[in-house]
Amino acid sequence: MAPSFDWWSKEKLRGTPVVVKMENPNWSISEISADEEDDGLVDEFAPMRKGGRGKNAKQITWVLLLKAHRAAGCLTYLASAAFHLAAAVRRRVSSGKTDSDSTSSPTDESPALRRRFYSCIKIFLGLSVFLLAFEMAAFLKGWHITAHDLHRVSFPPSFNFRLLFSSIYSVWVRFRAEFIAPPLQFLANACVILFLIQSADRFILCLGCFWIRFRRIRPVANSTSNDVEAGEYFPMVLVQIPMCNEREVYQQSIAAVCCLDWPSSNMLIQVLDDSSDPSTQILIREEVEKWAQTGVPILYRHRVIRDGYKAGNLKSAMNCSYVKDYEFVALFDADFQPTPDFLKKTVPHFKGNDELALVQARWSFVNKDENLLTRLQNINLCFHFEVEQQVNGIFINFFGFNGTAGVWRIKALEDAGGWLERTTVEDMDIAVRAHLKGWKFIFLNDVECQCELPESYEAYRKQQHRWHSGPMQLFRLCLPEVILSKIAFWKKTNLIFLFFLLRKVILPFYSFTLFCIILPMTMFVPEAVLPAWVVCYIPATMSFLNILPAPRSFPFIVPYLLFENTMSVTKFNAMISGLFQLGSAYEWVVTKKSGRSSEGDLLSLVEKEPKHHRGGSVPDLSLIAKEAADHPTKELKKKKKHNRIYRKELALAFLLLTAAARSLLSAQGIHFYFLLFQGVSFLVVGLDLIGEQIE
Repeated sequence: MAPSFDWWSKEKLRGTPVVVKMENPNWSISEISADEEDDGLVDEFAPMRKGGRGKNAKQITWVLLLKAHRAAGCLTYLASAAFHLAAAVRRRVSSGKTDSDSTSSPTDESPALRRRFYSCIKIFLGLSVFLLAFEMAAFLKGWHITAHDLHRVSFPPSFNFRLLFSSIYSVWVRFRAEFIAPPLQFLANACVILFLIQSADRFILCLGCFWIRFRRIRPVANSTSNDVEAGEYFPMVLVQIPMCNEREVYQQSIAAVCCLDWPSSNMLIQVLDDSSDPSTQILIREEVEKWAQTGVPILYRHRVIRDGYKAGNLKSAMNCSYVKDYEFVALFDADFQPTPDFLKKTVPHFKGNDELALVQARWSFVNKDENLLTRLQNINLCFHFEVEQQVNGIFINFFGFNGTAGVWRIKALEDAGGWLERTTVEDMDIAVRAHLKGWKFIFLNDVECQCELPESYEAYRKQQHRWHSGPMQLFRLCLPEVILSKIAFWKKTNLIFLFFLLRKVILPFYSFTLFCIILPMTMFVPEAVLPAWVVCYIPATMSFLNILPAPRSFPFIVPYLLFENTMSVTKFNAMISGLFQLGSAYEWVVTKKSGRSSEGDLLSLVEKEPKHHRGGSVPDLSLIAKEAADHPTKELKKKKKHNRIYRKELALAFLLLTAAARSLLSAQGIHFYFLLFQGVSFLVVGLDLIGEQIE
């Protein structure tokens, strides 16, 4: 039978595609052309068809070759990546360096707490492996039953191993349904409620940020037209740079502060060096002297008794007799590089606003694209500054001081009691005490100060431990002060329930408990259920909101979600240690810097002067140099770094992967993928394969 065609008129046919209905699928194009040759149309398009056929064949050949080349390149890349990954894992395991080893610096948690916490995770892991084997054996026998099916299940009457195993399995199903599932479900429901409350808080913050952008709300400095110099406002400003063994970043920090555009007669720079390394002291002192000889009002100050970490350093500097001549103090950590107009953008906000205590600028990061770890940190901190700090500053006039890149009214510092060494978050402590005294804060989202992010997971982990244990210490200490203070009731409520409980306690608690403990357990106790929207949709929505202030980071939304859940272990551990005053809560470890901010062109703005020593103001540097030369091996040990294996993260990785394997038996798709990817994320972090790689 010849193929039938639905023909239009020839005029329409020439301008539109032809639809061919083939009744015999075995017929070829050549047969169709021969049968329809009499129509006259085939002859007209035949040359084009013949030429196109040859050309298309060549094109297809080249496309196939190109795709084959790309596929081979992709396979080669994957093979190379797998080889390097295996080599990195082998090096980690062979080196034997774990998070329990303490060499040059104190650990980020006490040994007793570490053993306790790690033992609990190992117990969960061992139990999950046993239950997985037990459930797989039952599944292979076809006994995938629930507590509701027990009355309909009959076992063989003869006593044998099969009957014994089936009896044990039925007892386990009944036991988990009656005794394990109810409390587990109650805990899961409680965590879900906390999760929804925290998600609502984050959503409201995002709405507030959207309203600020929509209405273009921002703090505006008062006019200074009544000043002696029209339009100029130059009060006395003290600039402090606290540092401790900051060999990598001290130069650019000092240079940036010395380039501030402010009358030298109205400014004094204090370099507060708490370094324990004599050679670093020499370098910092020489840098200060170099700038002093150019006419910059700068002083070097070193404490003999280094108590109280950063808070003790700042407290000691504020006790100097000349501080009473200054009205404001600007703080910059050792890796921060303010722009020359920083003081001109921040200090004028104090003019005519006697209730204002603090003007805080946001941070920007010179190494945010250095590796995956810095990209994920950038997402978190962009949300913190643009959403949390800005919204709280606009609508409440209060937020936690970030410890740097801010200007304080010295009168407000003194009224709040000054710097105290009672916690490892002295910046948050002074902010809360000033708020209780009725002082107001301003956050400037359009004023940025450059700094750098931790590039290694070890440094980031220690930083996060301090940032999450300190607020718990402060909460225990200041709760009576908050309750007895004279501020408005709604401010007390905001401080206790939102600032501390919701954002500092509930967030790390439910993140770890819900996604690292309850979710894996529900795979082995299917009578307790976590809905798919809790596992997938709400976390994805919150991650989407978190990433909005950093739109260029959208490709990293999935790694960000997984990494935040992975970091919940460290944050939960830190929160518990701070809340119950466990050993590691009061350890203050300086975050390691890489010095990448020195790659900028800031130092090129100022010509380097030859270094001279002033006899009267400089102690015997040769003695310090000799002391440093007597300990060369100690310096070498400090510089030697290793990537470590983090045991808690590895144990949780295997726990989640075991639960993912169990979820396959019950065919829970979303739960399986979440557990699988989260387990891989814990595995990568546990092997220290994220961030800076140190040979």
